[in-house]
Amino acid sequence: METAKQAVNYVSETIQGAASGASKEANKQVAKDGNVDVSTRLSAAKDAVGDKLEESGHNSKAEVHKQYVKN
Repeated sequence: METAKQAVNYVSETIQGAASGASKEANKQVAKDGNVDVSTRLSAAKDAVGDKLEESGHNSKAEVHKQYVKN
């Protein structure tokens, strides 16, 4: 039962990590866009950093769940 729970957690964390990665990339593009006002670009850059931290956290948690399932 615990292995199944860890497998579900692995999938969930993997999906959340991918979503954070996609958001990070979108925010990076906005931050680089010279046609967007400066405050929006700065906000997007800040959000990209936050998304990167979330992505790393989710990926780390996914790896822990994956290792639990393997053992």
